[in-house]
Amino acid sequence: MVRPAQLLHLQREPAPTRPAATVLLLRDGPQGLEVLMTRRALTASFAPGAYVFPGGGVDAADAAAHGLACRRPAQSDLHLTQAIAAIRESFEELGVLLARHGDGRAPTDADIAGMDRKAAFAPQCAERGLRLAADEVFVLAHWITDRDLPRRFDVPFLVARMPPDQQPVADETEQFEPLWVSPRDALARHASGGFFIIFPTIRTLERLQAFDSVDAVLRACAVDEQPLWTSCPRAGWLAGKEVRYMEHEHPYGELQLVSPDGQIVHHLDWRTGQPVPLLRNVMRLTAPNPGAMTGPGTNSYLVGDPSSGYIAIDPGPADALHLERLWRAAGGDIRMIVCTHSHPDHAPGARPLQAMCPSRPPVLGLPSAATSRASSAFQPDAALQDGQELALVAGDELHAHTLRVIHTPGHAANHLCLVLLQDGLLFSGDHVLNGSTTVIDPPDGEMTAYLESLDRLSAACALHRIEFILPAHGYVLGQAAQAIAALKAHRLKREAKILGVMQALPDGTLDDWVAQAYDDVPPRMWPVAKRSLLAHVQRIEGMAAGF
Repeated sequence: MVRPAQLLHLQREPAPTRPAATVLLLRDGPQGLEVLMTRRALTASFAPGAYVFPGGGVDAADAAAHGLACRRPAQSDLHLTQAIAAIRESFEELGVLLARHGDGRAPTDADIAGMDRKAAFAPQCAERGLRLAADEVFVLAHWITDRDLPRRFDVPFLVARMPPDQQPVADETEQFEPLWVSPRDALARHASGGFFIIFPTIRTLERLQAFDSVDAVLRACAVDEQPLWTSCPRAGWLAGKEVRYMEHEHPYGELQLVSPDGQIVHHLDWRTGQPVPLLRNVMRLTAPNPGAMTGPGTNSYLVGDPSSGYIAIDPGPADALHLERLWRAAGGDIRMIVCTHSHPDHAPGARPLQAMCPSRPPVLGLPSAATSRASSAFQPDAALQDGQELALVAGDELHAHTLRVIHTPGHAANHLCLVLLQDGLLFSGDHVLNGSTTVIDPPDGEMTAYLESLDRLSAACALHRIEFILPAHGYVLGQAAQAIAALKAHRLKREAKILGVMQALPDGTLDDWVAQAYDDVPPRMWPVAKRSLLAHVQRIEGMAAGF
């Protein structure tokens, strides 16, 4: 767990959330699924002028109306209250009433015309013998408003079929211009600049594009009465613009590390000309070697502070400007240089960086194995032992920084990872990446060793309370244990697919197999994928042979 004193920015308490509910009224249009949207008033306190789905706050009367509502057996009290709130809001804002008469008939426009949209809702329904159709309202998603915003809501996005024989009529106070639109068209209109929608609406419409009918949406939501996704987005700066991300998107973990309270303070642009502070005791410098195998470039890290000196992790290629920037960022006070492994985008800079430092800090790591390629030849000044600790100490706990070594063969025979014990950070080298899976290239790479090393990292997450992974390529990853578990599951799923292809084409070649086993990968990447394919094939054949 990161020490609060190492955070770069003074933290503040985000605004409290208010319970609310939003409903997506759906219908099947001539071109497929359509959703009802309206424009918010320009004077609204939240998202003025935006096109939205109807909805609003949950109030006490919604919870008190349970006896007036139909419910599914598995529908919780909370979800029932939220459904009632959404039904009430769609009536007040658009005159749409999700309810049924005693004989099962839906209300018509004539029924609704006799009701006052500004008066108490539940008593009017009770007077007319109407039961609220909460059993036809399902939870699609759960959104929690971003931490940086002054008004925040905890809101389910619910879905329901638009009642027949009803026409939406905006209240002309809170909502205007009701219209039916397909998710694809709404997104296209927003992209062209004529249809303002906010981030949760955008992401919801994007996901609705996967459904071709109202029935398909409702079936997906009815599976286990749980939202299909839950998100509290985070924001940063990219190319000079404010951008927001959900939990599964690559920059999210980095924003969480740098700004836990959600302030918009972190720039996500990949910069090779200057260090990027992640914590007070961690800086990242990305080498100018972007490419298909390196992503935005190789991340070099400096751990420490001016009073303790620094440990440099993965100095990268022997790029003179990159190494000078690394040296200058440390004020010349580099105490140790650690290479997670000996591949040419990680270790060649170690000796030149060492030569720049008057103290001649030791180059540490594991020597390359006999199985490594010639370009990966590496001999450290001292070989690191599994479990060994590398400590920087400067008088008190705040300025203590200890890296614990974990041997993690698999991507390379001499691969290791490092845990910053005081802050629960894992420097993963190439074993865990953000945005791609690492290549396992036999004979130096070995798939069983790689999977077993993932298990070691999972155990380390529990033991050392690791929350974040700092990879050699890509942004910081959050939810470290879940990320590792997902990576292993992905590898095993790929292996099962490879096994199926091998059984279907027993006389096939690696080229035959890669085209089918990696059909979800662009063909230009198949030559690289073939290396990992070989590693899986060797593992499958080894297991079949009993070793």
